[in-house]
Amino acid sequence: MTTKQRVIQIAPMAGSPSANERLQEEYDVFELWKQSDPMAALAQHAKGVQVAVTSANTGCTAELMDAMPDLKAICNWGVGYETIDVDAARQRGIAVSNTPDVLSDCVADMAWGLLLACARRIGQGERFVRAGQWGQVHGTFPLSTRVSGKKLGIVGLGSIGLGIARRGAGFDMDVRYHNRRPRTDVSYTYMDTLAGLAEWADFLVVATVGGAGTHHLVNREVLEALGPQGIIVNIARGPVIDEAAMVQALQQGKLGGAALDVFENEPKVPDALKSMDNVILLPHISSATQETRKAMADLVFDNLKAFFEQGKLVTPVA
Repeated sequence: MTTKQRVIQIAPMAGSPSANERLQEEYDVFELWKQSDPMAALAQHAKGVQVAVTSANTGCTAELMDAMPDLKAICNWGVGYETIDVDAARQRGIAVSNTPDVLSDCVADMAWGLLLACARRIGQGERFVRAGQWGQVHGTFPLSTRVSGKKLGIVGLGSIGLGIARRGAGFDMDVRYHNRRPRTDVSYTYMDTLAGLAEWADFLVVATVGGAGTHHLVNREVLEALGPQGIIVNIARGPVIDEAAMVQALQQGKLGGAALDVFENEPKVPDALKSMDNVILLPHISSATQETRKAMADLVFDNLKAFFEQGKLVTPVA
C-alpha cells in the first residue's frame, strides 16, 4: 500500500464541490480549520509536513508559517493571494501557488453581467415585476442607460481585465485602461492617472489585484470624477474601493450607480447599499460556475502533484 503524502489544510475549498473529499482521498490531510486552537494543533502535528493548502479568503500568515517548521510550499485555492504573507514565504524559501487564468473568462462574464444589470436597471425591473407593480402603479418604469457605444474604463489590465476589454468590442465601446505601467502588447489607450480615466469613462470596471498596494485605490476623488452618470463595477477585491466614500457619493448623487460582487468587510454589506435601486449586489460569486470551480480545484491538485513529484509548482507566485 502506498503511503499518502501528508498535508496541512488551513482552510476548506468550500467553493469547489467535492474538492475537500478529493483531498482526503489523495492525501493524508490534517484539517487545521477544524481545530479549536490552531497554533497548539500545529505544535503537535506540523513537524515534517512540507505542504499546506489554503484558500484566497483565509490565506496564510507569517505566524502560521513559523508554526510549520518544515513547510516548503503553500497551494492556494483562488487567484488572489494578498491574504498570504508572500514576503515571509520568500524569506523562508516557501513556494506559493495560486489558480490563475482558469477563472478569467467567468469573472469577465460577470463583470459584464453586473454592468448591464446596473445600467439597464435589470434588478430593479425584476423586483418591479415580482412585486406586481407592472401596470398597477402610476407612471412608467424609469428609463435606463444605454451601454453600446459608450466609454469603458478598466482598472487593471491583467487576464481578467483583458477579457472585459475584449467583450467591450462587441458593444462598440471605446476602451481605455489604467495599470501600474502601460502594456506594449495591446492597442487600448493607457491613461496615466486613475482619476483621469474615471473622468473620461462612462463605466469604470475594477479588475486589479487586491492587497496593501491597491487599498482604497478608488477613492473619493476617483468616484466623483466618474460622476453622477457614471457607474462603477467591482469584481476584484472590496477594499480596492473606499466603500464609505462610495456610499456617500451614491447618497449625494455624485455617482450614478454601482455594481458590486465584492465588499470591504465581507460578508458585511452596508445597509445603505441594500436600499438603493441604482446598486447591484452579489455575494462574491464571479468565479462560481461548475466549470471554473472544477478547474480551480484541478489546478490546486496539479500543483500538489508537481511539488511532491518534482519539487516545484505549476503556477508559482513566489
